[in-house]
Amino acid sequence: MRVKRGVTSHKRHNKVRKATKGYTKAHRSSVKRGKQAVTRSLQYAYRDRRNKKRTFRQLWNARINAAARQHGTTYSLFIAGLKKAQITLDRKVLAELAVNEPKAFEAVLKATKVSK
Repeated sequence: MRVKRGVTSHKRHNKVRKATKGYTKAHRSSVKRGKQAVTRSLQYAYRDRRNKKRTFRQLWNARINAAARQHGTTYSLFIAGLKKAQITLDRKVLAELAVNEPKAFEAVLKATKVSK
């Protein structure tokens, strides 16, 4: 009995077509180009999930630095003061305080006992 392989191929092709929804031109219609596009998009997604963490940390550091400088100190002195005072607030929380709760940020700053 001969084996017909159409079902497997169609399944694989439909999987690629489903993944290329929203793509344009050959990336959408051609299975071969679509497969290449999906592979590349998955590489970008993997890379950028890591880069997102990096860029958010940069943003938080910039916000903390700006708030610290308004109170007459620098980012590095402020972070060093936090470590010395054994205050374990992460940068995400500190940035939120700096933007939304300036009084609370000032209280944290005073607890570190740093000023130029």
